[in-house]
Amino acid sequence: MDRLKTAVIGVGKVAHIHARALAAIPESAFVAACGRDAAKTQAFCATYGVRPFTDVGEMVASGVQAVVVATPHPAHAAVTVPALCSGAHAIVEKPLASSLADCDAMIAAARGAGRSLAMISQRRLYAPSLRIREAIDAGKLGRPVLGAVTMLGWRDERYYRSDPWRGSWQGEGGGVLVNQAPHQIDLLQWYLGEVDELYGAWSNLNHPYIEVEDTSIAVLRFKSGALGNVLVSNSQNPALFGRVWVHGSNGASVGVQTDGGAMFVAGMSKVTEPPVNDLWTVPGEEGNLERWKREDSAFFATIDATEHYHELQIRDFLRAILDERPPLVTGEEGRRTVEIFTAIYRSQRDRRPVKFPLAV
Repeated sequence: MDRLKTAVIGVGKVAHIHARALAAIPESAFVAACGRDAAKTQAFCATYGVRPFTDVGEMVASGVQAVVVATPHPAHAAVTVPALCSGAHAIVEKPLASSLADCDAMIAAARGAGRSLAMISQRRLYAPSLRIREAIDAGKLGRPVLGAVTMLGWRDERYYRSDPWRGSWQGEGGGVLVNQAPHQIDLLQWYLGEVDELYGAWSNLNHPYIEVEDTSIAVLRFKSGALGNVLVSNSQNPALFGRVWVHGSNGASVGVQTDGGAMFVAGMSKVTEPPVNDLWTVPGEEGNLERWKREDSAFFATIDATEHYHELQIRDFLRAILDERPPLVTGEEGRRTVEIFTAIYRSQRDRRPVKFPLAV
């Protein structure tokens, strides 16, 4: 089997998930990691038996063919662009970046270098998420005409103090919209398509020790004519759930609960509840819901969900390189999520709806 020499850029908490995936995937020969702090990078690399680097270009020049970017969001472009320009393919932790300008720089670098750029959005690979995509493609909803994201989570002060970059505009690039909600926003746009117009708002309801939002809402009109809404928050203690629902022109509705209870924090906790379809009224298929819940819950008990789905998506990325096809979530698709949360920030700033596409 063909193998690609792989590496991780960034050596923080989430990097360990990617390192374990790269060590396990048959198409990967995990050989290196790169970080700003030489001592921390050395310690990280000793854990996995790989070479340490502090310079991205030097690392790629050593023979690395594909990298996983796991730095804080505002630093994604600063390491991804040189990796691409040096000849490596890159898959980037969500979101693709914290600004549209950074997204565009990364996409342009990938195109110019003839390399693949992808974004991690592993919840697309959940069986309940895929069933919704398949139902839409098969016309089981008629046309998707209404979609909703509801993510009601909790992050405490210990979480925000766990890394110096958390909770600040400069270090994190935003709050719940940038860090926790991109998965559900990605699913919404994957199901309903491109956005035409958005009106949004955000607030910090009960986290006075951070600069960024802990809660946001938005109303969307899609280019297809469909409507949607987003309600995301880190202000519900205990955490409740993360859900994406899609309603069709024929009256049928489908939904996925991607997260139940406390959502995992990389390096600090695990996924504790299985993803399940929590809504399914497709004519003739109503009886499938309980069976799917049993099957999905039984499968969940056999895996480490955090590592399993990251591994699946990174393997798809490496196979896409070897097979010369697009990866599951391209850089261009990753940019759409960034455009949505950027529009919410601008709508709050300007107190008006925002038309798409956004000017950079």
